[in-house]
Amino acid sequence: MRRFKNFVMSAFLGIAAASMMAISAFAIDKDIVIIHTNDTHCGIEDNLGFEGLAAYKKQMLALTPYVTLVDAGDAIQGAPVGTLTEGGAIIQLMNQAGYDFAIPGNHEFDYGMERFLSLSNRLNCGYYSCNLTKGPGNGSILRPYKLVDYDDVTVAYVGVTTPESITKSTPTYFQDKSGRYIYGFCDDTTGDTLYKQVQKAVDSARGEGADYVVLVGHLGDEGTTDYWTSKKVIANTNGIDIAIDGHSHETFTLKVPNKDGVMVPLTQTGTKFANIGKITITPAGEITVELVDAVTDAEGNPAKDPEMADVIADVKSHYEESLKTVLGHTDVALTSQNPETNLRAVRKAETNLGDFLADAYKNLLNADIGFVNGGGIRSSIDAGTITFQDALEVYPFGNMLCMVEITGQQIKDALEMGASLFPEESGGFIQVSGLTYTIDSSVRSTVQKDSKGNFAGVTGEYRVKDIFVGEEPLDLNKTYTLASHNYWLKSGGDGMSMFLDCPVLRDEVMVDVDSITTYIKDYLGGVVGEEYSNPYGQGRITIK
Repeated sequence: MRRFKNFVMSAFLGIAAASMMAISAFAIDKDIVIIHTNDTHCGIEDNLGFEGLAAYKKQMLALTPYVTLVDAGDAIQGAPVGTLTEGGAIIQLMNQAGYDFAIPGNHEFDYGMERFLSLSNRLNCGYYSCNLTKGPGNGSILRPYKLVDYDDVTVAYVGVTTPESITKSTPTYFQDKSGRYIYGFCDDTTGDTLYKQVQKAVDSARGEGADYVVLVGHLGDEGTTDYWTSKKVIANTNGIDIAIDGHSHETFTLKVPNKDGVMVPLTQTGTKFANIGKITITPAGEITVELVDAVTDAEGNPAKDPEMADVIADVKSHYEESLKTVLGHTDVALTSQNPETNLRAVRKAETNLGDFLADAYKNLLNADIGFVNGGGIRSSIDAGTITFQDALEVYPFGNMLCMVEITGQQIKDALEMGASLFPEESGGFIQVSGLTYTIDSSVRSTVQKDSKGNFAGVTGEYRVKDIFVGEEPLDLNKTYTLASHNYWLKSGGDGMSMFLDCPVLRDEVMVDVDSITTYIKDYLGGVVGEEYSNPYGQGRITIK
C-alpha cells in the first residue's frame, strides 16, 4: 500500500483556501490528495498547462503516494490540436499526465459517438458516467463509478455528464439513421430522472464499501439548464461528500446543501488550466478544498515537467507548420470578449467578431440572413496576419455552411430561444447579419423545452422585439433564406429544433474555417477594415 508524509502546500504553491468540513476519521495516518481539472479544452500550454499539471502531481507524489488525478470533462476539444487529431493528441497527453479517473463532458462527443468510444478505450483510465445510457432498456454504456482504496479507506468517484450534451454537442450523434434517439443522459423536464440515477450510483458505491463519495460532474451552474446543474443534483441527493464540477467555466469553491441539509463542498477550476483543483482528506476526516493558481519549484520559478514538455513537443511537431499558413489580414482586432471587462461576451451580446462571422455566412451563400451561434465562437482574432491556427481557434468544430428556406415565425422563435437565458450566457445566443433585433430583458422568458432540451414553443410574451430584415419589419408569414451551419440547420444543435423541417437549399458548401478566408479574399479585398472597428459591433442587437 502507498504511504506518504504530511506537507505544507503554501511553501510551493499559490493557493486560495476555500472550504473545510469534517467527517469521522478512518484508519489512515496520512492525507489523501485529489487533484482535479475541468474544461481544459485543448489548452495544452495555456496558463498552468499540462507541464504545470504534471509537475504539480510529481510534487504531491514526492510528499504523498495517496494522490489521484481526476478530470471533469471537455478536455479533447477547443483548439487546433484537438480538431486536427480528433482528440487523439489530448488523450496521449492525459495518459502521460497519469489521469486516474475521467468523465465525458458534452464536447467529448464532438467527433461522433464512435470516435468517443474509441478514445475511451485509448484513455488508460477510461471514461466513467452513471447517466450515459443506450437503447430501449436505457442500459449504461460506461462504468458509473470507480472505487479507489487508500489503505483502509475507500473513496468512490461517481461520474455524471450533463444531459445538455445532446444539444450542446451534435444531436444526430445520439440518434440512429431514422432520427430516433438511441443514447440518452437520464434526461427529463424536471431533473428527477437524473437525480435518481445519481442517487442509485452513490448508494451502490456506498454498498460496495465506499467511505467517501466524490461526485465528478460536468453539469455547471451559470447559463445551464436549471434542473440539471450541479447544485440541483446535490440538493436532490444525499451521500455525496464532495462535488467536482465543470461545463460552465466558472471558478469557485463553495458549499451547498444536499437533500438532508448537509453542506457539501462544490468546486470548479475555470477553463484552460487557469487553476488546478486540490482536495485533501486528512486522517482526522477533514476535507479541504483549494484552487492552485501557480506551481513553482524550490527557487520560486514556474515548475514545468520536462517529460511532459517532450511529449508536447512531439505532438506539436506533427501539425505546427500547417497552422502557420496565412489566410488573410485584419486591420482591427476582432473580439469575442467585452473590451472593458475582458470577459467572454459573445454568448450574451453583439461583438464585432460575431458580426464579421455572420456576414461571411450571409454573403458567401447570398442569403437574406446569416446566423452564428455564440457558443461556436471559441476565440478572438488579433489585428494583423490571420493564420490557419487563428481560424481554427475561432472555429474548432468543423461545421459546414448550409442555407435553408425559413419562415419569419421560425426566425422569431430561434431568436427567442437564443435570448431565453439572457442575461446569463447561452451557447445558442445568436450573432446576426442582415437582421436587427432587440431583447427586452424585463420580459421573463417563457420558452418551453422538451426532455432533450429542444425548443418546444413559447407560452407567453416574446422578449425578442423590433425584428427587422434589412429595413423591413420581419414578416412572420414570409419565407426568407438563412445561412448558418449544419450543426443548427440539419442537427438542431443548441435545441434549435425549429430549423429541422426547413428545406435545405444549399447543403454543406464549405467548412466554417474556410468561410473566414473566402470572405476576406472575395468580399473585403483581402483586408478586414474599419467597418468592423467597433468591438461592440454595428448595433444589430439592442438590449433593453
